[in-house]
Amino acid sequence: MENLNPRIRTVWILVAVLIAAFLGTIFRAAPTDEYAEVPVGVIIFVVLLLLFGTYQLLRYRNWGFEVQDDAVYIEHGVLVHVKKVVPFVRIQHIDSRRGPVERASGLASLVIYTAGSRGADVRIPGLTPERADELREKLRELAIENEESIEDAV
Repeated sequence: MENLNPRIRTVWILVAVLIAAFLGTIFRAAPTDEYAEVPVGVIIFVVLLLLFGTYQLLRYRNWGFEVQDDAVYIEHGVLVHVKKVVPFVRIQHIDSRRGPVERASGLASLVIYTAGSRGADVRIPGLTPERADELREKLRELAIENEESIEDAV
C-alpha cells in the first residue's frame, strides 16, 4: 500500500488546531469560577487539541491506496476502518483537484468518479501535484485498456 504525502499530516493537524481554538474561544465566554486558576476555554482547547491531533495522526497512519491490475484498492479510517475497491470498468472519469489549502501546502487530491451508485466518487488526498497527475493518467490508461478488453470479449 502506498501512503499519502507526509505534508497532509501537517495540514490535518493545523485544521485540528483551528477547530480546537475556535471551540475553546466559544467556551471561554462561559461563566467560570472566579477562583479557578485555569479558564474553562483553555482546558477545552487543550483537551480538544489532544483528541483532534491524535485523531489526525491516526488518520494519516491508516490511509493507504494501491493500484493493481484490476482495480484501485483504498483503505482508511480511524474509528471505522473502510476498505474500498474501485474496479477499472466502473471508472467514469478522473480529476486531480487543488483547493486553496492544498495549493498552499503543495498538495493535490485525486477524485475518481464511478458509475452505478449515488455519491460514487472516491477521493485520494495528500498527493503531490505530479503524483496526482501521474496517477490520473495511469488510471485513465488502465480504464481504457480494461474497457477495450471487455468489448473484445463480447
